[in-house]
Amino acid sequence: MTSNAPQEPLKPSQETESLVRRLAGPSSGKAGLAKDQREINRIISEVSKGSKFYENEKKKDKELTARIEKILKQKEEAVKGVDLARIELAVDHLLEQIESQRDLTQIIVHVDMDAFYANVELLDNPELKGKPFAVGRGVLSTASYEARKYGVRSGMAGFVAKKLCPELILVQNRFWRYSEKSEMIMEIFHRFDPHMCPAGCDEGYLNITAYCEEHSLTAEECVQQMRETVFKESQLTVSAGIAPNKMLAKICSDKNKPNGQFQLQFDAQSIKAFMHDLSIRKVPGIGRVNERLLEAIGIKTCGDIYTQRAVLSLMDKQFGLIFLLRTYLGIASNVVQAHTREERKSIGAERTFAPLGNLERILDKLTEVATELEKDMDQNGWTGRTVTLKFKLDTYQVFTRAKSIDHWVSKKEELFAIGKELLLPETPLKIRLIGLRVTKLKDLRAAASSTNGIKRFFDSVKEDGPRKKAKLAELDGALDETMPGFHEHDETDNRMEDDDLETDEIVDLTELTDHGDEPVTSRPSRPAQSTSNAHASSSKSETSGKRRRNSEAASSGRKPGHETPKSHLIPETHECPVCGKTLETDNHGLNTHVDFCLSRGAIMEAQVEASRSKPMKPVSKTFKGWPKPPDSGNKNKPPSKGKAAPRRGK
Repeated sequence: MTSNAPQEPLKPSQETESLVRRLAGPSSGKAGLAKDQREINRIISEVSKGSKFYENEKKKDKELTARIEKILKQKEEAVKGVDLARIELAVDHLLEQIESQRDLTQIIVHVDMDAFYANVELLDNPELKGKPFAVGRGVLSTASYEARKYGVRSGMAGFVAKKLCPELILVQNRFWRYSEKSEMIMEIFHRFDPHMCPAGCDEGYLNITAYCEEHSLTAEECVQQMRETVFKESQLTVSAGIAPNKMLAKICSDKNKPNGQFQLQFDAQSIKAFMHDLSIRKVPGIGRVNERLLEAIGIKTCGDIYTQRAVLSLMDKQFGLIFLLRTYLGIASNVVQAHTREERKSIGAERTFAPLGNLERILDKLTEVATELEKDMDQNGWTGRTVTLKFKLDTYQVFTRAKSIDHWVSKKEELFAIGKELLLPETPLKIRLIGLRVTKLKDLRAAASSTNGIKRFFDSVKEDGPRKKAKLAELDGALDETMPGFHEHDETDNRMEDDDLETDEIVDLTELTDHGDEPVTSRPSRPAQSTSNAHASSSKSETSGKRRRNSEAASSGRKPGHETPKSHLIPETHECPVCGKTLETDNHGLNTHVDFCLSRGAIMEAQVEASRSKPMKPVSKTFKGWPKPPDSGNKNKPPSKGKAAPRRGK
């Protein structure tokens, strides 16, 4: 029997809703976009259906949904029989301990050029003014603010952008021109802070505490002067955020975009109020994946972290309790300094293009990459012993192959030859990106300037003790700057504009099965850097780019039935059984890392266990793994024009 009553339309499943959000891309929070993007996201989903990109995103979304289901089961098991009130009390004590680390003495600024590529193109082609245009062809690097009104944004496929905005003008990337302008802008920033830290070609962090003191300026006056200087000398606009630490400064720089600045009040109450209603997605280091994971346990805003603090404590390994508590309080590093050459682990270049299947044309692209890489290595004084080939299929899956050699390499002919040797066994392929990266680096400048013999030996022994301890302490702090497991914004050496796109999946070719021309993965592997522009990972200036938080992911297997040659193995990697992070280190390094993770969580786990069986003992006022606060000085005093604050952070 059938009913004539009108049936309610089927509600979209959670998987469908999450897929639509995923297809919208990682840049859906960019300045200049519409507040309500539901219709835009629907169009993107409809246009993408049937494409290889759609199928790859659908697969990733399904895997993430399965991971969330597993986490929810873990949560249910974790809270069984636990007195959550007691756990909350323990976390409250921990919050007090973290609060004691708050430092309000430094004036940190995050500067971010406005639609950098687009505005550089506008300088050279004034006819584009007022028109919606984007930079890039296959995948967009950035979009003008006129185009963003239609939903066009970085990381978006060109055909999707054209559907959203039929009048869209696509402009070819000119990376040499962007690098030229970048060098000019960075030179200006260095006038205000010689130790400023670039975070790409179009953004960076500065500590202007000393500059303000020396020139009797307020923070707002100093930043206004800086922005006016940038515009006067480059005809480009820059937005800025002013705050007591780097995390807050970066969030603030997006508040008054484009061509504006925003200063957060330098007091704990104002900072906590600012963070309370802030979307968790606005926090640096939390991308689409971690956003969904947090939403699954009821965390959509930073204020929700406090509400769910007991659950987060019980699931520290999955979410990173310390990182999230610091986020809730608005506490982060305020140390700004240029990256040293010693920190550099790799140097690379890559190209993105329309899918190619012709081997000759693919090798032409590989030649371009090898030429670019040789230029960068020569200019910056590097050579290395391990070469990694990276390529992205037209299905958007990413693969790597590596070869270690017994001599130093930096010339384009040998870089190309090794890349070709690694690529040919995998052909035929249809790819949309190819890149080369050199690791196991040797610093030629250091080799030329260093002292030799017995003096060098004794100098190194004399400096080893305190230096080594300081570096370990710094690394320990860095462990809590991101959520565990997913490194969604794994930067390359020279991150160009809008290249903070979410990671692609790397798949080992040994795990593919043959179904015609379409490779199919049997299980996911480690994430790697996704790059939407052709020059993103090429290092144009020695100080450009952030230190990679995660080593270059790579797979070492060959096709089924083939023995893996030792020459194709990359540096040893291990996964921490405690926090889940993948580390490029030896067994000793892994054990050191595990020891730290265990000591950090030991107290909280003991308290959880105690809450299940007996009354909880008072929590100690010290928390293992955290440095003690200074004994003297009022660190919560806002900066003023009076006595100069310390030049650097804590």
